Amino acid sequence: MFGDFSSIKIIQKLYRFIYNSKNLQTKNKIVLCVPYTLIHFFIKKSKSKFISFGAQNCHHQTHGAFTGSVSASMLKKAGAKYIILGHSENRSEGDTNERIKKKIINALNEKLNIIFCIGETFKQNKDKKTFSILKKQLNESLDKKYDINRIIIAYEPIWSIGTGSIPKNYEIKKIFIFIKNEIRKIFKIKKPPKILYGGSVNSTNIGMFSSISEIDGFLIGGASQSSKKFIDIIKNYYK
Repeated sequence: MFGDFSSIKIIQKLYRFIYNSKNLQTKNKIVLCVPYTLIHFFIKKSKSKFISFGAQNCHHQTHGAFTGSVSASMLKKAGAKYIILGHSENRSEGDTNERIKKKIINALNEKLNIIFCIGETFKQNKDKKTFSILKKQLNESLDKKYDINRIIIAYEPIWSIGTGSIPKNYEIKKIFIFIKNEIRKIFKIKKPPKILYGGSVNSTNIGMFSSISEIDGFLIGGASQSSKKFIDIIKNYYK
């Protein structure tokens, strides 16, 4: 819950940085998932081929008497190409695996690309339940009939978000290998989808993450509210 129309300045600075970085234009993708009220405005004002826009959530029903809610169809018509589903904050407010599955189905029906978040709590991590929790989240929300080409997995250890604490390199590597193997099993495929890491990512620790080949990208939270912090993350990743 951040930003207003003046926040277009952040995107313009990011755009100028990408425009002058030829390497980023061909090898990488930046997706900004913004509040519902800003999607159409940002798309109209930015018109950038280097940046795509998405939403942060949607309702699990397609329409009805759900005051204040927004459907996947509405977001698609507003111009969104991506949507974040299963974020830990939404799970803490009542999103179950079953409800998230309904959201995924609706989003796929609208041809939206999904950033599907999974992750364990601090207690679950300490109780050594990380792998069982991730497996449950994946298997109860995904189905082999889904278009896997439209799904990106984002691993976000809940205990790491905004705390500055991050898993060890070997832990992340092990977890990402596990997730990719689970996806292979669910969809009966050889090549898994892109998997992102999210959780206290900043310009200081991004260098450490760059050494983990299993990570395909990042889900940036608080640092994305500042063009400087966001750009510094990108710069330090490619040092």
